Amino acid sequence: MITIKTEKEIKVMTEGARILAGIVEELKKRVRPGITTKELEKLAESLILKSGGKCNFKGEDNFPACICTSVNEEIVHAVPSERVLKEGDILSLDLGLLWKGLHTDMAITLPVGKISFEAQRLLRVTKKALSRGIKKSKVGNTFGDIGETIQRYVESQGFNVVRDLCGHGIGRKLHEDPPIPNYGKRHKGPKIKEGMVFCLEPMVTMGDYRIKKGKDGFSFETSDGSLSAHFEHMIAITKKGPFVLTKLP
Repeated sequence: MITIKTEKEIKVMTEGARILAGIVEELKKRVRPGITTKELEKLAESLILKSGGKCNFKGEDNFPACICTSVNEEIVHAVPSERVLKEGDILSLDLGLLWKGLHTDMAITLPVGKISFEAQRLLRVTKKALSRGIKKSKVGNTFGDIGETIQRYVESQGFNVVRDLCGHGIGRKLHEDPPIPNYGKRHKGPKIKEGMVFCLEPMVTMGDYRIKKGKDGFSFETSDGSLSAHFEHMIAITKKGPFVLTKLP
């Protein structure tokens, strides 16, 4: 069932999302060649706890960390480790926090030092796909309209969207209905209504869209080892249109 949030709940989720976005900004400053993903995990946990929030990823489906640190062919859910980031890598940071009983969630993919032109283009296209999906998130449209818009743009740029992973509703639980694929058909799926809050998160691959389980038991990787990027925002639906909660004012 898709829940409709009250104005009070959206206000609380906005507070938490702004705190989360601020933490992501701090993490971005630390991403560079030579740092380990575990160091980023320790910093993220410290910042989340200092904010008064709680790590909502830790323990979700037995996940052992506060953030996901997916590198290169890893799409999502990679566990932080002693892996050292190298010049030319791309790193997806996916994290959330629980704030006053309500969940927040966002993701961003970052270059590690200087990256290839094609990797830069992958990041740019994935970010723009998210922006286009957000613009379609209006009362009266459907979730199929969002997925079709994202898929059509990504494929027009020569990339692919992952089919087996998707966005989601969010609120009292980290993952709520509806599942929101990054592909679809116009006018299909549930209609978007005022008061819905959900996460859009295009996951885009440079090669094949098929995936496989990673060695850490939690991550998913591209089946062909190609690069993958991931961007995610939390959206609240208002009469005036989509309101991005995880964007700093």
